[in-house]
Formats: sequence, C-alpha cells, structure tokens
Amino acid sequence: MASNLTRDEAHDRARLIDVRAYRVDLDLTGDDKVFKSLTTVTFGCSRPGAGTFIDLAAESVIEVMLNGEPVALESFAGDRIALEGLAADNELVVRAECAYSRNGEGLHRFSDPVDDDVYIYSDLETSDAHRVYACFDQPDLKATFEFTVTVPAAWRVISNMAPDVTGELVSTVRQVRPAVRARVQGGRDGERRVRDVPRGVPVPVPGHRLPPPSARHDDLA
Repeated sequence: MASNLTRDEAHDRARLIDVRAYRVDLDLTGDDKVFKSLTTVTFGCSRPGAGTFIDLAAESVIEVMLNGEPVALESFAGDRIALEGLAADNELVVRAECAYSRNGEGLHRFSDPVDDDVYIYSDLETSDAHRVYACFDQPDLKATFEFTVTVPAAWRVISNMAPDVTGELVSTVRQVRPAVRARVQGGRDGERRVRDVPRGVPVPVPGHRLPPPSARHDDLA
C-alpha cells in the first residue's frame, strides 16, 4: 500500500519544482496482473543541485533516466523514486510495471462473469494517479498531459477527451490534455458496451434518456 504524502513534503516540493508536461504511455496488452507504464515528465527546479522525489507505486521499476543519465533502481522505495542533483531544467523518464487493482483504486480491472468481457477503468483521486504512472501526485502541481494507450484490437478506449490518433490493429489511442493536476484523468477500456462521460454527467443506460449536461461538465481543473 502506498504511503500518504505529508503536508510538509507537498509544501517543500511545490516550492522547489515547476512541473511542465507529462507524456504517459500505457500498454494494456499483457496479462491480467500488470501493465506497462512509461512516463516522461519535464519540470524546472528553483534550486539546481537540490533533490526531490516523484511518486510511483509499481510492481517493478525497469528504468529511470534523469537528464539522460541513469538513476539507480535502488532509488525506488516502493511508492516513490528519489531524485538527486536536479538541474534548472529536467527531463525524467520512468519505465515500470504497475499492478491492476481490484478495489477501484488506480487502474481497476474487472472480468464480468455474466458476459465474460474485461472492463478496465481509472480512478485516480484522491491520491492514486501514481498507481498508474510516475507523477508528482499533489493537486497544486499542474502540467499538460499527453496520453497514449495501447490495448487489444477488440477493445475500445473511451476518455473524457477525444483522441488525436487512433490505431487499427492493436488499438493505440493518443490524446493531449491542457494543464491539470495529475489525479484529474479518466478513462475506460474494454471489449464492448463501454461508456464514459465527464464527471457530473449521468452514465447513459440503454432505453433511458439523459437530461442535458451541466454547463460545468467539462471543468476538469
């Protein structure tokens, strides 16, 4: 179980770094236990030479690169990766295998015994984004996001933003999002009958009409 970020840790990290952009690649084509997670994050540091940490709860960390240099895998402590010797401008790459959840936290995977289909959905609040990808998982550190999700060809990937690119054989969906905090993301994957809508909008049910969406249904920040 991932430990909680303390108030002092969040305060100190927010004073030290300025997160700019995330590029997250998720590969869900493997088994039903883990998925591949690749994160590239760029961020500034107000005190070059200082250290901080990035949050990640993973089954295994395969590679960590900071500004083109490898970071020792021993820097991973189960729910965070220590980062030392930061530059004024930084690029961090983290390659890991993360676990699907069965309790609704992070990336939840469910096999329906009635229709035998597989359903996956993300729930990253209040502090579960780092169960899916490496991130500075606190609400005051916002950044732009680019997501790429690769799934089996029979699956559909539905999110609260339209994809920019969709593949054909093994479905690959890419989308770019404006600056939001790490935990405000949402998506659904599965073989069929998948539905997803922005927060606050009722989920459609066959045979039932929906009321008009709220004027604030697209307010993600």
